[in-house]
Amino acid sequence: MPPDRGCHRQGGYAEHLAVGNLTEPIRPTPRTTLERHRERARYERATVNAILDEALICHVGFVADGQPFVLPTTHSRIEAQLYLHGAAGNHMLGSLANGAPLCVTVTLIDALVLARSYFRHSMNYRSVVVLGAGRQVTDAAEKQRALHALIERVHPGRSALLRAPTPQELELTKVLALPIEEASAKIRTGPPIDLEADYARACWAGVLPLELVAGTPLPDARVPPGLAPPPSVSSWSRKPRTGG
Repeated sequence: MPPDRGCHRQGGYAEHLAVGNLTEPIRPTPRTTLERHRERARYERATVNAILDEALICHVGFVADGQPFVLPTTHSRIEAQLYLHGAAGNHMLGSLANGAPLCVTVTLIDALVLARSYFRHSMNYRSVVVLGAGRQVTDAAEKQRALHALIERVHPGRSALLRAPTPQELELTKVLALPIEEASAKIRTGPPIDLEADYARACWAGVLPLELVAGTPLPDARVPPGLAPPPSVSSWSRKPRTGG
């Protein structure tokens, strides 16, 4: 599903992508300024983008008919726009299509931090919160570009092997765009921070690294015999990437 290189000429699309200078930090707001552990806050756009790009799942918080919801989904990013997608009748996207406020969060767990007391246990993590209001993507070129970005983010190189969506499939898919304007990242690294009196305890403490790894690919039953998975499948990885 190659991106339509003419989509920047569509009315208003270039303006949407231009939101936020990709080389400048995101300006903190009262809603994104950390009150606790302020030293863990990050507002560099490259840091926010890298965490968003590495995460496979985001959680979307919103209120519909007075009821709070937090729902998991996947996402893609193009420059300073975050995209969510679903079926045309998707309840969450339908509720947000008219600009209702929402919150998108992602969290990457890097390690368990094992301390010498209950209270001092923690995790090393990287997280991002994005606040704002979305807009429904109605331009077909922008919608196709967003779906292309989704495939490539989850599985780089995969789109070259795929059939592009038909106009009917695009019509059956709803896409929401959220500008990455009001956002912050929070990162914890390092060992446990115990009370000085607890360091004398005969208790192992430290960091247990965690990593998302792929298992052995399992072919669909109708894959032709002898057709091996491409390197993009057999060597799949979610190693951190630099955001851009």
